[in-house]
Amino acid sequence: MSAVLKNLTSSEAEAEEWRLRCDMAAVFRVAAREGWNEQIGNHNSLMLPQADPDAPPTFLINPRGWRFEELTASSLIVCDLDGKVLRGKGELRKVAFHIHARIHLRSPAAACVVHVHPQYLTAISLLQNPELALSHHNNLYLNDRVVVDLEGDAPVGDHDEGDRIADLLGDKTIMIMAGHGVTVVGPTVEDAFDECFTAERTAMYQVTAMSTGQPLRRLPEKVRRRYTGRWGDKVDARMHLDAWRRILDREEPDYKS
Repeated sequence: MSAVLKNLTSSEAEAEEWRLRCDMAAVFRVAAREGWNEQIGNHNSLMLPQADPDAPPTFLINPRGWRFEELTASSLIVCDLDGKVLRGKGELRKVAFHIHARIHLRSPAAACVVHVHPQYLTAISLLQNPELALSHHNNLYLNDRVVVDLEGDAPVGDHDEGDRIADLLGDKTIMIMAGHGVTVVGPTVEDAFDECFTAERTAMYQVTAMSTGQPLRRLPEKVRRRYTGRWGDKVDARMHLDAWRRILDREEPDYKS
């Protein structure tokens, strides 16, 4: 199903799951610092490695009712693609299930799904024309990876809406959800995290520039990179997450407990 879902021995799968849990917990803590989450809402999920190739696919996600800064590696829950909690304490929020499970099911490259409401990408989602302008150098890589969802006028409440979102996402990695927020996907935790981080920073530059009332300068189309491959093949995504983990190791070491 994804780059992360591969056959491992039981001990290898357990060790790999713990490593991934620590990465995911770090992403939640960084997202909290950056103000990406909506109170106790928003969710990040990750498909898990399997020791048994015949076992149903499972994914890791934050349980309902926790703020991002509270989450630890061990507090994340494991669910199947039918939304049943298989391991961990807590419940899976319904809206998270309909977004995350359906994307994991229908988008094979989306091993990690980051669904958040960061300030600047969300601000752009509220515009009549919610687009990332081709204005900053980051846009040269980002813009061919973006799809805008103009049809999601209410919270996701069923499989049909989740499937529509997953199908619209297709092979894109960033979905600006009009009137809502953003969903970013990738084959690894670091890919999805770093691309979301870069997109939000780029949106910050755009919104700040737009606030001056002057028109945005547009870069020429000929310099677009038109890149749709793995994000981490072009940027130091793993090194970025590792840098944050070093900071968290010093300042919030309980994230990996």
